[in-house]
Amino acid sequence: MSEPEPFYLPLDPDKGLYHATYSTTGPWFADAQHAGPPSALLVRALEQWPQPDPAVALALARVTLEVLGPIPAGEVEVRARVLRPGRRIELLQAEMLAGGRAVLQARGWRFAPADTGAVVVGAAPPIAGPEDAVLQEARPQGWLPGFMDMIEWRWLAGALGEPGPGRAWVRQRVPLVAGEDPSPLQRLVVAADSANGIAAPLDLRQWLFVNTELSLHLHRAPVGDWTGVDAATVIGPTGAGTVSAVLYDAAGHTGRATQALTVGPR
Repeated sequence: MSEPEPFYLPLDPDKGLYHATYSTTGPWFADAQHAGPPSALLVRALEQWPQPDPAVALALARVTLEVLGPIPAGEVEVRARVLRPGRRIELLQAEMLAGGRAVLQARGWRFAPADTGAVVVGAAPPIAGPEDAVLQEARPQGWLPGFMDMIEWRWLAGALGEPGPGRAWVRQRVPLVAGEDPSPLQRLVVAADSANGIAAPLDLRQWLFVNTELSLHLHRAPVGDWTGVDAATVIGPTGAGTVSAVLYDAAGHTGRATQALTVGPR
């Protein structure tokens, strides 16, 4: 078997051009990306946006990603800009285009640091680590290959293909961009967008339950390779649903994620 490819190969980074490889393709459709890798690629663009003041390192505290349509594999373009400039609070935007059409958009608030170590409060209780979780090696029947095989899934509760809620540790097996080590936040975004699958409420072979957005709120920057996702799903009576997840890393609770779902039979 050939070596698995990174999620993206740079074509012309100065122009924001990348090739989304087979590794990005999700379990729903063979020619469409799972939203995790492209979301992380937009977060990478937000992280790389120049700081307004080199002496004050702003950090992303909230990112919302809007899925504007199917995200095809192949050549994509990434653009970024500042919407609300500021030395201590700043709002950035990045978008992904495919064939000249916007398919994914991200907005992120960056805040200046402050010393609040003496008043830390409200973190969720810790969970057992990935070393105590059960590795799932087999992809569930009916789930397409690609992205699902590029992730190491370790379970504290539930499993892929089992009705949620679920609690899992997630680590990507391939780089986000060829030749780069992903940042902890990029890794967290890939994992957080999988909350829908971790807490899958229905049989994927019979139902579509696709997220149209992902919202992340972080009370501290994540660290390390692993992301813990403790997720649950609610399905309403008229084709809408919600996913909510508590996010962890090696140091404990780092933030929360939510997703809005559109639900219907396949």
